[in-house]
Amino acid sequence: MTFRQFAYRNVFRNFRNYAAFFMASFFCVFVFFLYSMLMFHPEMEHGFIGDVSIVGMVIAEIILVLFSWFFIFYSVKAFLEARSKEFAILLHLGMERRQLGKLVFLETMIIGLLSSMSGILFGFAFSKFFFMIIREILGLENLPLYVSWEPFLLTFSVFMGAFIIIAIGSVAYTPATNLNSLLRGRSVDVSPRYSRRRAILGVILIFVGYILALITTKTTLFTFTLLIPIFVAFGTFYFFTDSVFLLLDLLKRQKSFYWYKARMLSVAEQIYTMRQNAKMFFVVTMVSMLALLCVVLLAALSSYTAQYDKLNPLGIVYKGHVDNPYEAEHVLSIITELEEQGFSYHITRFEVIKQTSLATSNEVEVFKETDINRMLFSYGLPLVKMYPGEGMFIPYSDESIKKLKNVTVDTVLMENDLPITIDRVYPEIIFPTSIISRNSIIISDEDFDRLVNPLAVEGETPAYHLFAFDIPHWIQAKDIGLGIQQIVSHEYVTNPVYSLPFYFENTGLNYSYVLATYSLFTIVGILVVVVFLLAAGSFIYFKLYANLERERQQFIVLKRMGLTDLEQKRLITRHLAPQFFLPWGVALLHSTFAFIALQSVLKDIVNLIIVKEIIVAFCLFAIVQFVYFYMIRWRYIAHLRD
Repeated sequence: MTFRQFAYRNVFRNFRNYAAFFMASFFCVFVFFLYSMLMFHPEMEHGFIGDVSIVGMVIAEIILVLFSWFFIFYSVKAFLEARSKEFAILLHLGMERRQLGKLVFLETMIIGLLSSMSGILFGFAFSKFFFMIIREILGLENLPLYVSWEPFLLTFSVFMGAFIIIAIGSVAYTPATNLNSLLRGRSVDVSPRYSRRRAILGVILIFVGYILALITTKTTLFTFTLLIPIFVAFGTFYFFTDSVFLLLDLLKRQKSFYWYKARMLSVAEQIYTMRQNAKMFFVVTMVSMLALLCVVLLAALSSYTAQYDKLNPLGIVYKGHVDNPYEAEHVLSIITELEEQGFSYHITRFEVIKQTSLATSNEVEVFKETDINRMLFSYGLPLVKMYPGEGMFIPYSDESIKKLKNVTVDTVLMENDLPITIDRVYPEIIFPTSIISRNSIIISDEDFDRLVNPLAVEGETPAYHLFAFDIPHWIQAKDIGLGIQQIVSHEYVTNPVYSLPFYFENTGLNYSYVLATYSLFTIVGILVVVVFLLAAGSFIYFKLYANLERERQQFIVLKRMGLTDLEQKRLITRHLAPQFFLPWGVALLHSTFAFIALQSVLKDIVNLIIVKEIIVAFCLFAIVQFVYFYMIRWRYIAHLRD
């Protein structure tokens, strides 16, 4: 029997021992191939998922590759740790260390070749079903299956290159200690060392990250987005390497708890497990948090996309200063483009006057009753009837409608000494949030004509003109006013302070960007979340598998001492539960504060509430983790009794 035959038979005759590594590699190849099939789809050139940028998909592909490589490398490392006794026996029988490295290289390449080929074949077999799922999610008419050499070649090249690099690294990682150490396995550190200073620092860093998340607003978003991950990442690392041991040390001092029944055994075992796997728990926590963030961001984007037409009832909005020199030219060009392309539309011109409210000392944007009714008529909504001295709130979100429904405000518009009683709110959203102020009201024509004195605030425009275009099919009107939109976009990009005398917004164009972003997030998010969730559980499983022989010997001793099967299951549950739910619990806690910050920003910018999506995501995540835990617990018990 040649050396290559020995490596081949070693893999296939003991395939059960190689199954975990094979399945991890297989799934990475499987997911990557599906994504490659979508990226190289012929319809991509025709924009079959809106305006999704191919650059965005390539970046997502690179992220997926890097994480897959890391996942596979970690799998190989854990697999080699679990085979220390096997390596010791081979070295004891006369195998040279050079030959042992060659054996590891050949075995890694055999498993890599098998997982790559099987992942590609199963991926292609699943491609039609995957395209059907993507078609339904994105609402496409058709997404046919195709055959091309590009996804096959890309996937095979990427992963075989990865396996070659990992195989070479595996040779370098092959244990070089003496035989006795390999046979005994890793030594147990019965008194794990930790730094009290780092333990406290870890908790402080996490706490500071949480505080920053709670006070995050749209103005501090970019600054805190850079700081919060740094604080939380370092804090989480110190938490698992030091803070946990400080807590366990304090727990050990509580003799009434620590000495009760079998708790001493469980706590002592957890101390050893945490010491050996602290870095792994940190990785699992961060990966789980990323998976949960992807799920909730995807749900939030889906919710915003579904509500977009309600939050943005107008097709096109043009807003400018009273003395805007471009007003006539721009409005005429918009009307001309709409008529040339055959769109039906209704245009309403508003003159909006700003005043100061005596009740709050805040600026108030005042709309005229007749102008509002012209637009409401085009919407097909009930008209308003205002009497002198009356006012009505203009809502900016569904939440504001509920909030202002039973509010009565008696105020005076200070510049013109006009008393107003505001005791109603219009029951529908009639303006996009980005166009009008949150302090906007409707008054009667008679009161509006009395507003002759301008706003007495220096540096503020006292009034503005607003042209609202109600377009029934605004999704198809995304190309209207592109020239004006480019001027506005260029101003936002090049100047820190917006200085143009006009503002333009095309709802259809904005929706195409939102839909493209949602499409990209959907495609990437589904695959990335699945990979992350599998990786988080697999990291723990590989560590359990590496220590399986040691755990088996421990339970054999306990069995001889009279441990029953029921007591054994309870000990195993106590042993496994912290390893699963401590990192995932920390990830959930981190994610909760991240979502509080996200909710605050979304509420300010687009008036979007995602509390329901967060709760649903948390519940689904918890269900998946419980199912995963009991599946691995079942396999772990089966391995111990084998």
